[in-house]
Amino acid sequence: MLQGQKALVTGANTGIGKAIAIALGKAGADVVVNYLDGDKAAIAAVAEIRDAGVKSFAHRADVGAEGDVAAMFDHIVREFGTLDILVANAGIQKDAAFSEMSLAQWEAVLKVNLTGQFLCARAAVGEFRRRGVKPEISRAAGKIICISSVHQVIPWAGHVNYAASKGAVKLMMESLAQEVAPQRIRVNAIAPGAVRTDINTAAWDTDTAMQSLLKLIPYGRIGEPDDIGKAAVWLASDDSDYVTGATLFVDGGMTLYPQFASGG
Repeated sequence: MLQGQKALVTGANTGIGKAIAIALGKAGADVVVNYLDGDKAAIAAVAEIRDAGVKSFAHRADVGAEGDVAAMFDHIVREFGTLDILVANAGIQKDAAFSEMSLAQWEAVLKVNLTGQFLCARAAVGEFRRRGVKPEISRAAGKIICISSVHQVIPWAGHVNYAASKGAVKLMMESLAQEVAPQRIRVNAIAPGAVRTDINTAAWDTDTAMQSLLKLIPYGRIGEPDDIGKAAVWLASDDSDYVTGATLFVDGGMTLYPQFASGG
């Protein structure tokens, strides 16, 4: 499905990013694993991707640092010749009550979650335009998938910086999609709901926590990282060639506001 294509996944050594990177590799793409911390995890992710018979390497870079992003894209072009797919996944949380949130906490989250996506998308658009459409590879000149969150539409008290960053990603994605569609560049987003990863273990690792969480999920199960990986493969493929500027919610119905099913 993605044979001959080159992909970059940011924040890809763990969690959702790793699942996306592996799914793209299994679909035939060569994959760059971006990460900031966790060398061993990045090496392990690369090994798992290579098991699919494709090429992969890891590149350590802070996506919120302009120089790091430029160096990463230079490395990708040297190694792979070009880039066809960007999955802007890297993200962090620095939670606090609003009145107690420091400027450092606010800026750290916006730097990674929003500025990081901007810098990577800007570099990707430049490469897509330089190369143009190669119809034997893909009907599009390039594909960008921004990893957002259900909290681009659901308010989240105690996480104002995170929710603000994801709301901003939504309109950045949509505005960019509008701007670059004439160059046959597709830009979309995936908004995961509750997904079983190490970063949110406390939300699902006991029966009590899981039952509380499932009250928010009409479909009755927590998401798995592979659910997001499969969605990313589809959005990166020509099967979704007429899709741009869209957010695909992969959330088991969390954005249906299940509390209102019996009143409200």
